[in-house]
Amino acid sequence: MGLTAQDVIDLPILKTSKVKTSNSILSDKTVEWISVIETPVENFVRKNEFVLTTGIGCEKEPKLFEQFVNDIIRSGASVLAVATGRYIFNIPDRIIQIANTNELIVVDIPWEIRFGDVMQSVMHQITIDRYDERKKSDKLRQQLINCVLQDKGLQEIAQTFYRNIRIPLAITDSNRVIRANQNIKKDIIQNYSSLLDTNLYKIPPSEITFIEHPLYYHIEEYELDKTTVFQLPIINNHKIQGYLIFQPSNRNLLTWLVMNGLEHALTACALYFVKENAIELTEIKLKDNFVLNLAKYQTRLDDQSFSKARLLGYDLGCLYACIMGDIKYKESTNLMEKDNPDSSSLKSWNYYIQKEINYAGELFDRKTMTTFEDGMVIIFLEVEEESYVETCHQFLDTMERRLNALLADMELSWGVALQKDGEFPFFESYQEAKTALQIGLQQHEIGERTFFENTKINRLLMAISSEDNIQEIVKETLRPLIEYDDKRQTDLIYTFIVYNKYKGNVSQTARALNLHRQSLLYRLRNIEKLTNLLLNHSDDYFLLELCVRLSQLNRIE
Repeated sequence: MGLTAQDVIDLPILKTSKVKTSNSILSDKTVEWISVIETPVENFVRKNEFVLTTGIGCEKEPKLFEQFVNDIIRSGASVLAVATGRYIFNIPDRIIQIANTNELIVVDIPWEIRFGDVMQSVMHQITIDRYDERKKSDKLRQQLINCVLQDKGLQEIAQTFYRNIRIPLAITDSNRVIRANQNIKKDIIQNYSSLLDTNLYKIPPSEITFIEHPLYYHIEEYELDKTTVFQLPIINNHKIQGYLIFQPSNRNLLTWLVMNGLEHALTACALYFVKENAIELTEIKLKDNFVLNLAKYQTRLDDQSFSKARLLGYDLGCLYACIMGDIKYKESTNLMEKDNPDSSSLKSWNYYIQKEINYAGELFDRKTMTTFEDGMVIIFLEVEEESYVETCHQFLDTMERRLNALLADMELSWGVALQKDGEFPFFESYQEAKTALQIGLQQHEIGERTFFENTKINRLLMAISSEDNIQEIVKETLRPLIEYDDKRQTDLIYTFIVYNKYKGNVSQTARALNLHRQSLLYRLRNIEKLTNLLLNHSDDYFLLELCVRLSQLNRIE
């Protein structure tokens, strides 16, 4: 608490002085400075001062002296010492009553005691006290920094602070989740997060003892269950990393030493969070690279691979489905490329996606491994072979629902492949999921899920499309349509794709294309005229459909 009024009154220089007011608050009043003042007081007296006066000018004016005392009270001074025997012979009972009511300590000093001697003794004691406080502050700072350097946790930081300052303390992260608590009651902590936002308000400057400290204007106060608790933000690189919650029994305890102790605790917590974030980022990078290497390279699953996976918290012995996702804005701009040109789970959008992947995995009690590459997310999801399709749908439903609530402009398309027995199971399932995704993006609207096992016809077409004579037939068949579309800014090929999707139903196709029925029929006649193929002739129709599908698949490769 620092130097108290009791400490000052006990000084030898004031041995013959008499305390005229109640002695009960002597140990509760802090003395931070000493000054001599006569009327008028104005703003020359600071809070917690020991004020000396002779009462000159008030000897024949009791009302004036009463006004002088009231001004001292308003200034927040701790003690008023009146030298009696020249101007004021006896301190009136009225003054003592006012002082007791307002918790101002009034001391009667014999005239013979020189103010200079009093000031020298008190200043010497203040200097000693400040020196002791600085030593305590430096000791606390070193202890708190050692907590971080010696790999101790936030709980040790809270315990160290309480051991030196004796004020209950709790530490939260940026989401106000309690990470450490030392002597703040459990019911207060339990209600903290829910009641904080509705009960937060700034402390009036006059209510804290040591307002000169830079931290003062960052302190916030809230009330939980009729209990006052204070809060300070833990800031690093202009970002809030967490909060200190502290609970002094009264505001007068927030002295220079306590404020410095809080400042040192903030520094230690900020360093801890920096260190924790660095470790977390390193772990994420290691996991990213490990999963990406599993997917992209023909990695053998030997003892070394299993051992490395275990160190990262992965189990390669499970059966996994590879899920590859393409994530775009509705404006068809790749979300990752727009915000995150590099491949990493550390990027801002990837963070939210990774968070929802982890949530869905925990919800269904499934192991997951995730990485990102070129605007794509790669997920290995633990499954059972007989129910993997249902499991993947449930997993993706949960993930998409939460992501859409958070990032409404996102559109997600997925390719899925089940891991099979083989020399490189992760690499092979990744390649299959990638193929399924590419086929899905070409064959369907954005937002579809394509399972590799359902792409047999497409893979067959891809296999035959590599033949030179097949490619020549496709080009000859579609060239008139492509040239017509380019010249007239139409889309006859897309019109046929939709027409084929609705199995030749003109009404459904017109509605899907937002065309009048006659306009659609005009386009279909143009297609027949340009290709010399009849849409009501099965062989002609098959040839045109095959050429269109092969043309789309060629864009995949």
